[in-house]
Formats: sequence, structure tokens, C-alpha cells
Amino acid sequence: MIYLFLRQHTRFVMEVCRMKLQKLLSLTRKAVDEFGLIEDGDKIAVGVSGGKDSLTMLYALHGLMRFYPHPFTIEVITVDLGHPGFDSAKIRALCEQLSVPFTLVKTEIAQIIFEERKESNPCSLCAKMRKGALNEMAKKLGCNKVAYAHHKDDVVETMLLSLIYEGRFHTFSPNTYLDRMDLTVIRPLLFVDEADVIGFKNKYGIEIEKSPCPVDGYTKRQYATELLQSLNQENPVVKESPEYTMISPARDSE
Repeated sequence: MIYLFLRQHTRFVMEVCRMKLQKLLSLTRKAVDEFGLIEDGDKIAVGVSGGKDSLTMLYALHGLMRFYPHPFTIEVITVDLGHPGFDSAKIRALCEQLSVPFTLVKTEIAQIIFEERKESNPCSLCAKMRKGALNEMAKKLGCNKVAYAHHKDDVVETMLLSLIYEGRFHTFSPNTYLDRMDLTVIRPLLFVDEADVIGFKNKYGIEIEKSPCPVDGYTKRQYATELLQSLNQENPVVKESPEYTMISPARDSE
């Protein structure tokens, strides 16, 4: 009797796990199809920091690669910002498990920002330098696209940050052409809620690499995250409408 119960419980848990993966793949494909993010022969650099969002995106694109009608390949690139304590071993091991090429880009971005320039608002410059290092390596590896792991919550948070600090209503596009680099940035997780990312990570026991950045959790982005959580408690559909306001593919020179 107990054995039968355990078998049924195990089967139920496995079904839930499969449903989580199926949901992730379904939402990823929805974004890819709706915004035309992937074409035949694309070689996509997947930026993986070791956090939950980028690791979930890696699983999503790796899974999509197996059945998507437009064949494409992926390469994982991790940018080491130079913070003491950062370890890329977990990312490398996962890439070996998935049979995905892995490249580590070592930089001194942390030293430049925190020691040399002593930036009071380091996040903007850090993001720009990190993306620059990622994009340069993507070009060296022969990639024509770069995947960023922004999800639906990021879309709304960026709108809030833009409204509060810039006085305008703006967020990023599903895909952005970088004319200086001749690269296209794609964001395949735009229909995925952060709660689903967390659920996926927990269901599959994905090991994340915690950010060693000294300002992690004390940024404007964190403020927007907490504000969105508060708004979503009062109005649970607050995150639903922005997905329909995402603007068409844009050109950018960053």
C-alpha cells in the first residue's frame, strides 16, 4: 500500500516537473514566434551569469533547439566581472551536461567601477561594460544574435523605473539590432513571469551562483521589484497588459 502511494506520488511529482518545463518551452516559443526572434541558421550567444533567470533561459533555448522548425545553435558566454568569490564551475558543469559550448570572459569591470572610478551609481555603467564584453565575445565566436534573460517582470519594472526616474513610459523591445556590432539582441523570456522562473528553479533543483556584487539587492531595480510586488498584490493583472505594449523591433547603437 505504502509502495503504491510512493509510486503514485513520484509519478505526480514527475508530471508536475514536466508540466513546468512544457510551460516554459510553450511561453518561450510564443515569444520566439510572435516576435520572430529565431531564424534558420542562427548562432545565438546565451549570456549566462549563473542566476536563476539566465539559467532558466539556457534550459528554455536548449529545449527549444531540439524541436523548433528553424534550426539554430547556441553558445553560452559568462562574463566574470572580477568580483572576489565568483565561481563559474557550476555553469561550466551544466553546459557540459547539456553539451553546449561554454566560454568564460574574464574582466576587471568590478575593479574599474568600485576601486578606480568609485561610482556612486554603479549599475548602469556595469551593465554597459558587461554587455560590451558579452557582445564582443559573441562576435568573435561567430554569433549573429545574443540572448538576454529579461522576463515579464523585468518589462514592467523597466517601465516603472523609466516613469519614476526619467519621466517617460519606456521599456525594451523583444529584439534590438545593435548596428555598431552587427548583432541582434533577443529576449525570449518576455512572456515568462518571475514566479514561473522561481518555480522552475525549485522544481528542478537548479543550482544558482549567487552574485558577489556588493550592491546586489540595494539597487533601483530592487526598488522597482518590490514596488511591482506590492502593486501586484493590490491588482493581480498589473503585469498582464504590458506584454501587449511591447514595441516593434528597434535599432540601437549600444
